[in-house]
Amino acid sequence: MSSTGSHIDRDLDLSNAGRGVWLVKVPKYIASKWEKAPGHLEVGKLKISKAPGQKAKVSLSLSEAVLCLKEPGEESIPKEHRLDVSTVTRQTLGVFSHQTPQNADSVVPESEKLFMEGRIVQKLECRPYADNCYMKLKLESIRKASVPTRQVQQLDRVVQSYKPVSDHKHNIEYAEKKKAEGKKARDDKDAVLEMLFAAFEKHQYYNIKDLVKITRQPVTYLKDILKEVCNYNLKNPHRNMWELKPEYRHYKEPAKPEEPKKMDIDDDSDNE
Repeated sequence: MSSTGSHIDRDLDLSNAGRGVWLVKVPKYIASKWEKAPGHLEVGKLKISKAPGQKAKVSLSLSEAVLCLKEPGEESIPKEHRLDVSTVTRQTLGVFSHQTPQNADSVVPESEKLFMEGRIVQKLECRPYADNCYMKLKLESIRKASVPTRQVQQLDRVVQSYKPVSDHKHNIEYAEKKKAEGKKARDDKDAVLEMLFAAFEKHQYYNIKDLVKITRQPVTYLKDILKEVCNYNLKNPHRNMWELKPEYRHYKEPAKPEEPKKMDIDDDSDNE
């Protein structure tokens, strides 16, 4: 089998493709015990019994070593379980394994291998018997599930869960910024006009930010003055920029090129 795209092509070993395997579903309490068990520990025994003319019966008996793997105060789990068997007919399911190289530093590095361990032919669901042990376990799980995650507690003293502050960080940063820039006081209107006219002698168009930097006036106060002597452009190419009204413009006109001077030449050739 080869894969496409960014994946590396690997061979799939199909030597066990004809082997039938079982897919077994076990309760969570069994799965958690098996995860805690060491690899060499026997976790249980599977028993298959079949009477003539009847369907085979499958049962699981957990080992005593697994039953002892419990935390203090934890309920015991059932030892005996039955497995309900169903045959897989309308699905094609398989079990695959992935083998990684053991020695990556070898002269000839081993490649990763993929194996098909078998085809699932039966599904089994592990179910406990309804004995006293299982009932106690089920009752404890229901009790834990009914406990709310948040509970109301009555406090006998004041709990200070946060430290009060006199001012917040963003307010302090804003105050320091205003202090560094200096307070923009309103100057006399004539003085502001002089600064504006001097600026417009250098450039014809300005945006409001540049004019605020030049005049160091509050934006609202500056806009009121600009509306009297300037026009605000709403169209390109000078959109959102201010320019002086025509009656306040005093731009120097570009010098016209000088015309060549005419010279009078007396021609006395006819008089000779």
